[in-house]
Amino acid sequence: MTVGSRTKTPWLALLSAVLLCAVALAESTSAADDGALKQLRETRKQLAHKQRRVIFNNDGCDALYLPKDEKLTVEKFLAKRTTPLAGTQVDAIAYCTISSGFSFFTHRTKVGAVLTRQPADFGIRNDMRNITQELIDLGTDCLQAVTDFAHKNKMECFWSMRMNDTHDAEYRPDKPYLLYPQLKVDHSDWLVGDPVKRSRHGRWSSVDYARPEIRDLAFRFIEEVCLNYDVDGVELDFFRHLCFFKSTAHGGKASQAERDMMTELMRRVRAMTEEIGLKRGRPILVMVRATDSVDFNRDMGLDVERWLQDGLLDLLVTTCYFRLNPWETSVALGHKYGVPVYPCISDSRVKGEDRFRRGSVESYRGQALEAWAAGADGIHLFNLFDVFGGRSPVFKEVGDPKALRTMNNLYFATVRDGRPDSWLAGGSKYRNLPILTPAYSRTITASKSLSLDLAVGEDFGDKERRFETADPKKAAVSNRRSLESAPQATLHLQMPTLRNVGDVCVKLNGHELSNGKLAKDWLDLNVNPVWIKKGANQIEIAVNPQPAASDAQWTIAYEGDKKPAKPWTRDAGSARTEELLAKGALLIADRGNVGGDYHYYRYPWGADPAGKSVVEARVKVVSGLSRVIITNGVAQERLELQPDRIELWSRKTICHAMDTTKDFHVYRIVTQGKDVKVYVDDELRLDAPGAYVKTAANRNEVCFGASDSTSVGEACWDYVRARVDSQSCQDLVLRVAFPKK
Repeated sequence: MTVGSRTKTPWLALLSAVLLCAVALAESTSAADDGALKQLRETRKQLAHKQRRVIFNNDGCDALYLPKDEKLTVEKFLAKRTTPLAGTQVDAIAYCTISSGFSFFTHRTKVGAVLTRQPADFGIRNDMRNITQELIDLGTDCLQAVTDFAHKNKMECFWSMRMNDTHDAEYRPDKPYLLYPQLKVDHSDWLVGDPVKRSRHGRWSSVDYARPEIRDLAFRFIEEVCLNYDVDGVELDFFRHLCFFKSTAHGGKASQAERDMMTELMRRVRAMTEEIGLKRGRPILVMVRATDSVDFNRDMGLDVERWLQDGLLDLLVTTCYFRLNPWETSVALGHKYGVPVYPCISDSRVKGEDRFRRGSVESYRGQALEAWAAGADGIHLFNLFDVFGGRSPVFKEVGDPKALRTMNNLYFATVRDGRPDSWLAGGSKYRNLPILTPAYSRTITASKSLSLDLAVGEDFGDKERRFETADPKKAAVSNRRSLESAPQATLHLQMPTLRNVGDVCVKLNGHELSNGKLAKDWLDLNVNPVWIKKGANQIEIAVNPQPAASDAQWTIAYEGDKKPAKPWTRDAGSARTEELLAKGALLIADRGNVGGDYHYYRYPWGADPAGKSVVEARVKVVSGLSRVIITNGVAQERLELQPDRIELWSRKTICHAMDTTKDFHVYRIVTQGKDVKVYVDDELRLDAPGAYVKTAANRNEVCFGASDSTSVGEACWDYVRARVDSQSCQDLVLRVAFPKK
């Protein structure tokens, strides 16, 4: 062969051919992989949009707490919360294997730690036992058992991981806690705080996702489940609990770099689920639960809208402790990016409920209808199991909006009143829903009415339609049947200071509601159903101007011959506090000086910050410190009664020397705007213009009782009376009831 000849040697030609074949094979394999991935994504999209009437989240406590004397079988374990779901509207179960403390799990894990501790060893529920290891010894575990049951009954099963569960915040170095893992003992620097230097927001035991070790562990926890269990998807629960970075835990906002860290974690999860999905020939869906505010999420470090935009999640679940927006906001966000949305209906945790309960079946129906009317793709149920064990009618009803429209329903102005600020500094600014609950009452005055929207999930515009036909008899029959099937609607207002129906004017969508009736602390007003519309309904409550009240006209009156009843509420007190009826007066005593040692009765009176209020109490001091406390939603003041003097809490220099122990005296506190006057037996003794200004932390109540945690005191209370030129609204409920068939 001559130099420069293009003729190839046989071995070179063979090598060239082999390389060409390898390239062709690689290209063919790559094309095949691309095709498989494309098909997987298409199938995943179809699965994401399949009908799920109800997704039921089980927190996994059925494995952590089983009666000690009950013999374990897989069937008995499933019977606690899972078996009753068969035949209901639950189409998917999201099962949480505890995931507390960020590394404890009740499924078989090698990346995390299997939680085999016993509750009784930590002084928790001594009659119960943790059956995690027992199930493993039977050749299964809680997640495997629930997954098998779900698939056998044509349900999906998601593994739910709480991304930063902090039920372990009860831990102290000198007091170990059931759910506090060794991981946090060994790596306390991975946390946002400590038991002493607690974080201002969120909980101190939260892990800090700014650390790569934490993000890697979170990924590996999720990956391990996807590799070892035949789950249909994973639920990444970012709402239990809301804290991911030291920056937010200590009063700041997450940085863009921190948001990028979480987004990168989500990308890893998506890539991993696709890789495993290709191997098993079936997609793994990614479901995320977060707040219903894009901006709140971003400030927390969760760029949920970016995740949606980049295709990193398949199902969106919103809300838990609090709601910030109407359901339409969540639905619009998810649907904008082609992602189904499941509003979360959870236990409300509203305190002080009286006549109507947010945890009732009727309330769950109303909440579900509201969500369906907003365009929800299904309902997510959270923390609904301990009472009903899967047997509640809720599981058979809330997934069918058509049927719900013919059932009795309750609609509340506010279902969840949790504080966004407890998780994020300034988080309340993102709230676009009214807050009205017994714990967050609203004050109404003649100069300041109350206007709010009440979301309703049904439209009654055609419930009283009139029929006109050529045959008057047929028309009469049709009209009678229409009226007989029409619902009755009643608006209920909890207004404990209201004494006369005519003292307020209430309108629904501009229609004045008349013929009201007082029922204890509630005003009941009949509503024409045709005035109710689906979506937001405007409620207006105004106080009608009243003539000047005389001293004899008290809006609140407690006589000391019996213990105060509702709407008075009593502090928990302690073993060192006491109350006792004696000689027509109520003795209230605080004889301790540690945390929780105080004892007061409280009444939500709804005082107008700009108006006038009067409180009168007939009291005999026995010893130490007792108080009358007043707040008006803006400011607070305290009349302090001591054996040798009375004084104002805000201005100790304003005091009056007297013997308060030898006899009963009548103390009258009169406020006008920021000015305070105190009369003793009709004699002006304390005059403090401009003193009523100290922050009241949104409280609006009158209180009487003994001392505080660091002091002691006791006194006898003959009566406590008050008058305000306003009304307090504590709750607002619309009840829709259909005739019994």
